[in-house]
Amino acid sequence: MSDTPNDCPFCDPLAEDQSVVLENAHCRFLQQPDPTLAGAGVIVPRRHRDSVFDLSAEEWAATGELLRQAKALLDERHAPDGYNVGWNTGEVGGQEIFHAHCHVIPRYADEPLAGKGIRYWLKQEEPQIES
Repeated sequence: MSDTPNDCPFCDPLAEDQSVVLENAHCRFLQQPDPTLAGAGVIVPRRHRDSVFDLSAEEWAATGELLRQAKALLDERHAPDGYNVGWNTGEVGGQEIFHAHCHVIPRYADEPLAGKGIRYWLKQEEPQIES
C-alpha cells in the first residue's frame, strides 16, 4: 500500500478538475464536471489505499456514511430512477486508478442501457467467459 503517489488523481482531487461534493474525516465524494450520467461520482478514502481490501474499519464506516449522504443529495438534485454502486479491484477487475474508489452511478429510465445492471454482461445468451 502506497502512502501518496504523486500521480494519483484522488490524492489531490482539486488538481484533477474534480469537485469535493461531500466529505467526512476519512473519505470524500468526488464528482467531475459534465459526467456521462448526471450526478455520477466516486467515494475515495483520504489516505491512499490501493484497493477496497486495504480500507480500515473506520474508512469502511465512513464510506457507508458518505454513500447514504450521496444518495440523499443525488435523489434531491437529480431524482434518478436507480443506482449502480460498486468497486473495480485490480487490473483484471477493471481498476484503472489504483486508489480505492467506490463508483456511485445514478441511473435513469430514459438512458440507452436502462435496466442493464452491473452483471448485465454475465446474463447474455452467448457466454462472455470461456471456461
